[in-house]
Amino acid sequence: MTGAIIGISLGLLIILSTAFIKSLDKSAFYGLILSGIAFLYVGFTWTDLTAGVTSGLQVIFFVLFTYYGLKTNLYVLGIGYFLHGLWDMAYPYFLSSSLLPPQYDAFCISIDFVMGFYLVAVQYRLRDKHSG
Repeated sequence: MTGAIIGISLGLLIILSTAFIKSLDKSAFYGLILSGIAFLYVGFTWTDLTAGVTSGLQVIFFVLFTYYGLKTNLYVLGIGYFLHGLWDMAYPYFLSSSLLPPQYDAFCISIDFVMGFYLVAVQYRLRDKHSG
């Protein structure tokens, strides 16, 4: 439960802090976070060949997905965060979660979903603003 509270809090803190920086390229900022969080798994799992290779493959997927999101719109980045949250949920079912810090899954799932919902909402508002 603590991991989820910290994840939600950190996600909201990131969202609020970026709202005050007008010159920030928010797409690039959230894209960097999305691709960066994928690399964390490699850092935790490199001592186990199967987990390390699998984590490396998900890095490639999320870096490419992030690049596509940066070239299209925030919907894609938001979906990327949701997909990463699903990765966080599925990880313990396929690979040993003993390599990950305690409550890492709850932390990651919560921050991924908070930021994913935010990006989808922002893109939805932008779409309505430009269509109306």
